[in-house]
Amino acid sequence: MQCFRLFANVLNVSRGTFNRHIVSLSMLPDTHQMLHKTCRDFAEEELKPIAAEVDKKHLFPKEQVKKMGELGLMGLCVPEKFGGTELDYLAYAVALEEISRGCASAGVIMSVNNSLYSGPIDKFGNDKQKEKYIAPFMSGEKIGCFALSEPGNGSDAGAASTTAKANGNVYTINGTKSWITNGYEAGAIVLFATTDKSKKHKGISAIIVDSPTTGLSLGKKEDKLGIRGSSTCSLIFEDCEVPRENLLGEPGLGFKIAMMTLDAGRIGIAAQALGIAQASLDCAMDYASKRQAFGQSIIKLQTIQQKIADMALKLESSRLLTWRAAQLKDSGKPYTKEAAMAKLSASETATFCAHQCIQILGGMGYVSDMPAERHYRDARITEIYEGTSEIQKLVIAGNLVKEYGLN
Repeated sequence: MQCFRLFANVLNVSRGTFNRHIVSLSMLPDTHQMLHKTCRDFAEEELKPIAAEVDKKHLFPKEQVKKMGELGLMGLCVPEKFGGTELDYLAYAVALEEISRGCASAGVIMSVNNSLYSGPIDKFGNDKQKEKYIAPFMSGEKIGCFALSEPGNGSDAGAASTTAKANGNVYTINGTKSWITNGYEAGAIVLFATTDKSKKHKGISAIIVDSPTTGLSLGKKEDKLGIRGSSTCSLIFEDCEVPRENLLGEPGLGFKIAMMTLDAGRIGIAAQALGIAQASLDCAMDYASKRQAFGQSIIKLQTIQQKIADMALKLESSRLLTWRAAQLKDSGKPYTKEAAMAKLSASETATFCAHQCIQILGGMGYVSDMPAERHYRDARITEIYEGTSEIQKLVIAGNLVKEYGLN
C-alpha cells in the first residue's frame, strides 16, 4: 500500500525511542506512532534548520514541500486511487503537529492542501474532478488553495459578493477574495461565489478554478506578522471564465461545503497550534536547563517550574481535545462543537506557551537569535484564521443550546 512509504525507515524502531515529552503518544495505534516518528525526524532534519531563514526571507519551502509529498503528507486522508495515503484524520492531526513543530509555515501549507483544498473535492467532487484536481496535487509538485474570505465579509462567510454567472457552458466570475493562503503557489482554487443572489447564503456555489487562468490576477503578497514562508494574497477575478463542469457538488451547495470544510480544517489548525506550542515548550526547557542563575540552572527555580507546568498542562489538554475531535470525525459522528473546542483551546495554548517561553528566556527570548519570538509571531494567527476565537465560542455555545433542546 502507498501509505507504507511513510514508514519504511521506522518499522524496526522500538516504541521506547519515541519522544518522551508527549505522554499521550502511547495512546495511539502503532501506525500513528510510526507516522509521528517519521514526521518528527523529517521536521528535525529538514524543517527546523531552515525555519528561521524561511521566516526572515519570506521563502516558500519548495523543496521541503516536495519531500513532504514524497512522504505522503500532502494527501494523508485522500484515497490511494487518487494518489493519497488513505489514513484517518487522527493521523493527519499527529503528522501536522510534528511538521508545524519544525516549521509553522510548512505546517499551514500542508494543512491547506489537505483539509481546505483536497478535502472538499474528495467529499463532493466526481471522479473526473478528483483525477484532475486531486491526484496531481499529492506529490508536493502542485498545491491548492481555498478562497472563501472577501474584503468585506470577514467572519460573515454567507455574505459573498464574488459572483459566478452561468453563461452557456461556462461560469463568468467577478470579484475579489482576500487573505488566501498558498495563493501565489496554487495550481487550483476551491472558490466560493454567489450564483443566485436571491437565495442569499443558499445561492453560494463552490467552483474549482485553475491557476493561472485568463481573468484571474494576484494581489500583492501580504507582509505578515508570522508564518511568513506561506504566501497570502488577494485573488482578483475579472470576467474569468470557468467551465461549468468545474462546479463542485450541486448549485447552491457552496455554503454547506464551506462550513463542513472549515469544521475539518479547524482540527488541522488546532494541530498546527499544538506544534507551535510544543516547539515553545521545547525551547523553554532547553534554555532553562542550560541557563545559570543564583548558582544553579534556572529550571530548578520554582517560578520557572510553575511556568513550564502550566505550559505542559495546557498543551496536553489541548492535544487530547484535538485528538478527540479527530476521532469523532473518523468514526462518522458529529464533531462540529469538538473541532471548535480543539481549535479554540489549541490556538490559545500556542499563544500562551509562546508568551511563557519568551518570559523564561528573558531578553534572549526577544531577539531573533532564538526561535522564541518566531513562535510567538507564528502562534498569533491560529486564533484568527479558519474562524476567530470569538467565532469558535459562538459555534460551541450554539451547539450546546441545541444539545440542551433550548433552540
